[in-house]
Amino acid sequence: MDEHVEGQVIEEELDPEREARRRVALAQIRQYPDAALKMEARPVEQFDEELVRLVDRMKQLMHDANGIGLAATQVGVLRRLFVFQAAPEETVVVVNPEIVERSDETEVADEGCLSIQGITVPVERSSSVTIAGKDERGEDLRFELEGYEARCVQHEVDHLDGVLMIDRTTPEARKGALAVLRPRIVLS
Repeated sequence: MDEHVEGQVIEEELDPEREARRRVALAQIRQYPDAALKMEARPVEQFDEELVRLVDRMKQLMHDANGIGLAATQVGVLRRLFVFQAAPEETVVVVNPEIVERSDETEVADEGCLSIQGITVPVERSSSVTIAGKDERGEDLRFELEGYEARCVQHEVDHLDGVLMIDRTTPEARKGALAVLRPRIVLS
């Protein structure tokens, strides 16, 4: 199967069953301009079974939607946590994430988003980051990331702060993206 990451979305040919699951998953993910996407998430205080169920749901939605990251705000939950694809067969959660180190070196690359379908825009991000937080059971986590994983966690932390990729792109790219996203007037 030919696949590659395009922005925050894995682009690959899907069989009809996987495409149907993808569409059902995307229907459960908040889409621009939903107000929840611009809201700041609150810290998670309780590490309980409800949190574990939320994390499991988010992992499944991200996988079914062909994403590499998904923040709780994207499913309408204003809590500071996200899931991301740390390796091909490893999806992890970071609860109450904090970027504790950023490289001075930056890279510009196109990003996409499960909440802004069909749009990619260039975004400048740190080339490598160290992120700290907790897992769904409250155990400490720390990841030193570079490449697309570093870009992904920066994108997801932005979601938790109510910042979208179109807020971080060039004025020209933002204008173009908004022109595509603007609702079309339907004349009947």
